[in-house]
Amino acid sequence: MSGVELALTAFGLMLGAIFLRVPIGAAMFITGFIGTWVVLGRPTAVMSQMKTLTYDTFSSYSLTIIPLFLLMGQFATKSGMSAALFNAASDWLGHRKGGVAMAAVGACAGFGAVCGSSLATASTMGQVALPEMRKRGYSDALSTGVLAAGGTLGILIPPSVILVIYAILTEQNIVKMFLAALIPGILAALGYMLTVAIYVRFKPGSGPVAERKPIGARFWTLFRIWPVVVIFGLVMGGIAGDWNWFRPGVQALFTPTEGAAVGAVATGLYGVLTGGLNWRSFLASIVEAAQASAMIFFILFGAQVFNSFLAFTQAPQAMADWVTGQGFAPMTVLIAMLVCYLIFGCVMDSLSMILLTIPIFFPIIEVLDFGLTLEQTAIWFGILTLIVVEVGLITPPVGMNLFIINQVARDVPIGQTYRGVLPFVASDLIRVVILVSFPAITLWLVGVMF
Repeated sequence: MSGVELALTAFGLMLGAIFLRVPIGAAMFITGFIGTWVVLGRPTAVMSQMKTLTYDTFSSYSLTIIPLFLLMGQFATKSGMSAALFNAASDWLGHRKGGVAMAAVGACAGFGAVCGSSLATASTMGQVALPEMRKRGYSDALSTGVLAAGGTLGILIPPSVILVIYAILTEQNIVKMFLAALIPGILAALGYMLTVAIYVRFKPGSGPVAERKPIGARFWTLFRIWPVVVIFGLVMGGIAGDWNWFRPGVQALFTPTEGAAVGAVATGLYGVLTGGLNWRSFLASIVEAAQASAMIFFILFGAQVFNSFLAFTQAPQAMADWVTGQGFAPMTVLIAMLVCYLIFGCVMDSLSMILLTIPIFFPIIEVLDFGLTLEQTAIWFGILTLIVVEVGLITPPVGMNLFIINQVARDVPIGQTYRGVLPFVASDLIRVVILVSFPAITLWLVGVMF
């Protein structure tokens, strides 16, 4: 059996195990371990390789950013930040047709900027915004659909844990990945708001107009969210801004890991000062961040074992050589990969898709000529991957965000949520087409800052 045949067989068996509800980390570890044993032929060699791989995986300094951003997200969730963001956005947009739904999108974008998790954004904002929209007469389809879609902004607008993992897997600069995601994230939020405006035009009764708030009250609610702006500006500005005037010879004020630590402390202080974070919720945040970090680290280790097996088979290189030898147009290959992500998104979560596919797809992308440098191609492909993974989170029938919102709105039939989210899926697909056609949109900010 050739290396490619062995790799494809192992990949199929691993997918089968995942669909049989074997935890993805365990499925990748077992498949990679047995596959490496088959390739090397000696159990002692496999155990020696496991020892080295374990140290190399968990001694990576870049991994420390993950629990810090997760802790930052936990503090943001429990501190009441989501309610302040939604109230401010609702006061400024609620008097427009569909304005409260647009406010929910804006609040999701703001919360995602300090949370970094799609599921947490959807769940938290669902509990805050859904009762308000239903109280004001919004249809169940629009209310649940816009919150499921808005939740995806949590992994697109930096900081994003998925972006960090992609950067580690492909050995890219985390700061550049964050900068590249910023404009597509803003476009996503604006696209969702435009979708709401179009939706209520065709279905006028689905998004009634709310009462206009006095200008003084609007500025007061806007003033109350200044800590969110400060935290986001401190984290992103500190790791990506030009601070030569403050620290001569050093462009960034601190590293991404230091920025994550600063963000976690600042978010925790916000929760304490506003009364949203007490001792019990503080301990709960620590425990939940630790549990999520352990899960991610275990999955990452399983992925590294499987990737090591793939390297022994030389299957990724062989597949890259085969693709280039067939003479396929680079854009054709890219579109085929994005379609695969859309299909996988119907049955898998975002982290699983990234860890399973990047070791196979990325070596192929590296050898294709898109008229960009290797680094630009890697950054552009990473953002496209993240966006299509995001679409998978709201694609019926198994989009994870749809079930999160369905748990919040138990009395809303899931079919209503499916119908409500489809216009937002269309908005995402249009955005994917634009970003595929014009890579400069994604890469512009990176070029300006670096």
